[in-house]
This record gives sequence, structure tokens and C-alpha cells, in this order.
Amino acid sequence: MLQGIFRIILYGFLVYIVYLLYRFFKALSKVNKTQSNPSRHQGQMVKDEYCNTYLPQEEAIKEMIGGKEHYFCSKECRQKFIETKKPQ
Repeated sequence: MLQGIFRIILYGFLVYIVYLLYRFFKALSKVNKTQSNPSRHQGQMVKDEYCNTYLPQEEAIKEMIGGKEHYFCSKECRQKFIETKKPQ
């Protein structure tokens, strides 16, 4: 009788270990899927006209200058670009 109870406890413990391993590998596969998709930004890339870097359009600072829309990565680049466009 005692041997039967011990056997049931042992099988329950083994089932629990298999369940934990299943959850571990399932979570591990989710991590790999999110890491394999590096493109967070799905929008168009635009060029900062002052420092020549590219950034997502939705993150850029936009400025209309001379009827043309320009994009900048920071307020500093925007200000420096405007200063270089001033007539001397």
C-alpha cells in the first residue's frame, strides 16, 4: 500500500517536471521570435539634412523651409541647419 502511494507521488512529480520544462521551452521560443524581428519601426526612414543621419519619419523633427519639408534628429541640428540657410 505504501509503495503504491509512493509510486503515485513519484509519477505526479515527474509530470510536474515535464510541465515545467514545456513552459520553459515555450517561453524560450517566444523570446527568440521577438529577437528575430529587429524592425521596430515600420515607417519610412528620412535623412537629417544637417548631420546626414537617417531616422524613422515618425521620430523626426519636421520643419517647412522654403516650401520644402526637412527632417532633423534633434533641435540642435534643426537650429544649425536654419542658421546655415540664413542669407549672409
